[in-house]
Amino acid sequence: MSTVIIVAIVVIVALILLFAVVMPRSRAKAREREVMRRRDQVASAHRERADDRSARADYAEQQAARERAEAELHETRARMHERGLADDELDAERERLGVSGEDRNSRFERDGDGDVREREVEARERDAATRDEGRR
Repeated sequence: MSTVIIVAIVVIVALILLFAVVMPRSRAKAREREVMRRRDQVASAHRERADDRSARADYAEQQAARERAEAELHETRARMHERGLADDELDAERERLGVSGEDRNSRFERDGDGDVREREVEARERDAATRDEGRR
């Protein structure tokens, strides 16, 4: 019987040592797995937000490029009109852009016969005549 008691005590001590060594290690591994799971969750959330922001930034860049292209188109049309290369489109452009027909501050003025004269040309001619009179 004493051998059975000794064997039982040895088994109990072995189990206590086993639990004393194994249990903390298993708890540490469980904690490490939990930390890894949390890290993955947070990293995934950050990646999702980064993807969303990147998609919004791409869209904003496309919108900005579209706006730049439209601005360049308007600038090109403005240059064409200034040079008189698109006079056939004046009425359609005025309607499309919402420019009023009779503007007192307009560069153009109608005379009694319905002809269109540029005020700037008249002003330049007057200035030139004034300078010529001043020289005499």
